[in-house]
Amino acid sequence: MRTLTIISHTEHYQLDDGSIVGLGSTVTEINQLLGIFDTIIHVAMLHDTPAPPSALPYSSNSITFVGLPAVGGTTWAAKLQLLLQAPNILVQIHRALKQADYFQFRAPTGLGVFVIPYLMVFTSKRGWFKYAGNWKQEQAPLAYNFQKWLLKNQSRPVTINGSWPNQPKHCLSFENPCLTKQELDEGQKVVANKTFSKPIELCFVGRLEAAKGVDLILEALASLDDHQSSKIATLHLVGAGSRGTAYQQHVDTQGLPVTFHGYLSRSEVHDIYKRSHAILLPSASEGFPKVIAEAMNYGCVPIVSQVSAIGQYIAHGENGLLMETVTVQALNTCLDRFLDLDEAAFKTMAQPSISFMERFSYPYYNQRIEQDIL
Repeated sequence: MRTLTIISHTEHYQLDDGSIVGLGSTVTEINQLLGIFDTIIHVAMLHDTPAPPSALPYSSNSITFVGLPAVGGTTWAAKLQLLLQAPNILVQIHRALKQADYFQFRAPTGLGVFVIPYLMVFTSKRGWFKYAGNWKQEQAPLAYNFQKWLLKNQSRPVTINGSWPNQPKHCLSFENPCLTKQELDEGQKVVANKTFSKPIELCFVGRLEAAKGVDLILEALASLDDHQSSKIATLHLVGAGSRGTAYQQHVDTQGLPVTFHGYLSRSEVHDIYKRSHAILLPSASEGFPKVIAEAMNYGCVPIVSQVSAIGQYIAHGENGLLMETVTVQALNTCLDRFLDLDEAAFKTMAQPSISFMERFSYPYYNQRIEQDIL
């Protein structure tokens, strides 16, 4: 028997029937880890709000969820509440670790400020840290910089996005997994049959906020000339956020071709990718978002900012378009080039090799864990 304890800030919710669901992307990844672990204990945050449609249940009784209080945030009051709950959180983690052979801690998160030191000093269990954020983020929050400093100065493996100069040997470059074998096969069929007849469809998937680039996207759409605007049927905005209502009002006022979907299930998001021709993600800071690889699998050309590891996977003009700067002008330059593509040029850009896509599959990820970590 091989048991893994995962510690994260992943949002979970309790449904009316008492069952637990969690953030869809993380739950799917954990479900797939049963390919190399017999049992998994996930210690994560349990919220008392309704679950969004994107939340999913675990696929097996071999996965046990341990709920933590949903604390943390950007305000000083939220940070104080997190520290006050720290002893209780560490007790829950200690109990879960006693039942495990390995652990995985998912960083960066507010929990990391005290959980990473605890794992470094008070447990001899084998394990690894998954740092899913921007490993080379400039002007990162103090808590994130502290966590990166801790991770660099300990000996257990740390999986990070991208490959970097002077990378410590225990910091391993890993792709962010997001695709099943079935989804890879389905994607090949979708890509082979996708056409580029205008007007086309665009999409954005993520939190509706300025940091993710939604402001830039709407400004860029509004500034396109009539000829280029006529080539766009709609932009699908998938997700929610504090500025959702403001964005809706802005779109209505400007008369922009935007469709708001709110949260969608995993299969519904994939349906958006299948019908869209490009995904826009002009965010200021990322690691390598799963949505880029997911969209590419279904023939969506990434039009993205060149931050963190993104430029290590997306080659400008070959399998996507990279913004030179995170500005409206840079996004418009990419949009103009994309909208002027002909069918053949689009087909070339929208057909990543199967070997490239397999690097973002769960089987490949599990293989890497077996080979380089366990």
